[in-house]
Amino acid sequence: MKIKYLIKCFALAGIGLGFGPKADLSLKEAFKKDFYVGAALNNRQISGQDANSIALVKQQFNTISPENLLKWEAVHPQPDKYNFKPADDYVAFGQANKMFTIGHTLMWHQQTPKWVFEDADGKPASREMLLKRLEEHINTVVGRYKGKIAGWDVLNEAIDDQLGDLRKTKWLEILGEDFAAKAFEYAHKADPKAELYYNDYSLYRPEKRAGVIKLVKSLQAKGIKVAAIGMQGHYGLTKPSIEQVEASIVAFSQLGVHVNFTELDIDVLPNPSRRQGADIAETFGADAKYNVYTTGLPDSVQQQLTKRYADLFALFHKHRDVIDRITLWGVTDADSWLNNWPIRGRTSYPLLFDRKYQPKPAFQAVVQAAK
Repeated sequence: MKIKYLIKCFALAGIGLGFGPKADLSLKEAFKKDFYVGAALNNRQISGQDANSIALVKQQFNTISPENLLKWEAVHPQPDKYNFKPADDYVAFGQANKMFTIGHTLMWHQQTPKWVFEDADGKPASREMLLKRLEEHINTVVGRYKGKIAGWDVLNEAIDDQLGDLRKTKWLEILGEDFAAKAFEYAHKADPKAELYYNDYSLYRPEKRAGVIKLVKSLQAKGIKVAAIGMQGHYGLTKPSIEQVEASIVAFSQLGVHVNFTELDIDVLPNPSRRQGADIAETFGADAKYNVYTTGLPDSVQQQLTKRYADLFALFHKHRDVIDRITLWGVTDADSWLNNWPIRGRTSYPLLFDRKYQPKPAFQAVVQAAK
């Protein structure tokens, strides 16, 4: 499918390439009978510094996620200090625009301050101390937004990449294997009506899929409800295959839970990592051979990206009975974390809107998938 043809499609649909407030077409409208479509918002957008992005969000999306502002280090940086202003603004934006607002994330081995796991002398905290801190944190944060945040990523990335076992973290080391159950119990107590999720990357991998199934079954055996499993969706142009992604959708739905695609983006750049995923600890030094499109995306790659998004959204539409939400990890290419991971300073093109807030050919392909 040629780029010129897709641009012609925009014109036929009555859509200019400049997305103003009167645009006739939006992602949320295209999929309104199927699932929510959303984006992750950053501090610049929430604080009003990026008005163009906010206009795009209002026009295109009906669910939002916070990229970083509700992670522990951001909202609770010190034992006796909370930083609620960015989160308050985020939640207020969601309410004002009647969006399905997500909280991300309550328990994670990354972006959690060191003090959480230590006592006053800098030694490892006891199980009792860490449980008390966890409960206090969840009760304070979830309780503050009770009835306002509709769903929480309670636990993030707790399964090992390679083996499918529980990841070796401070949470597991200090609390033992019931760390996940405790987090879900505390979150449910703080807001009984909020949906509670497990979220992870590379869940198309059979080993990791099996690990998540085992974890969710263990929670269900304790009477804990997991509303959905979040498949992050940090994918490449060819990997994973549509069949691999579909196998996990089907397997997770057989647990009696729904599926969300929570952090969707497509990395078009060469990746120095042998992994397909989102392990933020795995970074590399600058190397020009991994930053090859500094002046723009070649037409051939744009076509690959367009087809990839079309195929994925066709799959999502096929399984709309068990998929509740598709969230892109960023609003435009300029916002994407992939500009700085796994190498800082790259020029990345992973989303549906470009650096000038314009829809890319992949946007029209996604809308067509709804039909």
